[in-house]
Amino acid sequence: QVQLVESGGGLVQAGGSLRLSCAASIRTFTSYTMGWFRQAPGKEREFVAATSWSGGSTYYADSVKGRFTISGDGAKNTVYLQMNSLKPEDTAVYYCAVAGDTFYSDRYYYTARPYKYWGQGTQVAVSS
Repeated sequence: QVQLVESGGGLVQAGGSLRLSCAASIRTFTSYTMGWFRQAPGKEREFVAATSWSGGSTYYADSVKGRFTISGDGAKNTVYLQMNSLKPEDTAVYYCAVAGDTFYSDRYYYTARPYKYWGQGTQVAVSS
């Protein structure tokens, strides 16, 4: 069973930065696509960013492109989400997810469909 543990959430003022971490208990960490999603109160969960280790591809939602950066450390089995220039609309619970080993074309990694394992989430609150 894969376990994902997120950390790094908190309260920050608009314009500030946070770095989220997701530690994964996956032996072959570098074989999987890792992603971040978020869910704001009263809204559906939405894609934020993902990275495909094997192909070196990264994916970003338009709403965070240029402000957020996803990266990973294979040696630590950890994926990060660096969030800069935060806005109040970034307030949400952020979830880390790992895709299964089924092949999907790139467009699907912007959706929840390929992601098989999910963390419990970490709260991010951005004040105006």
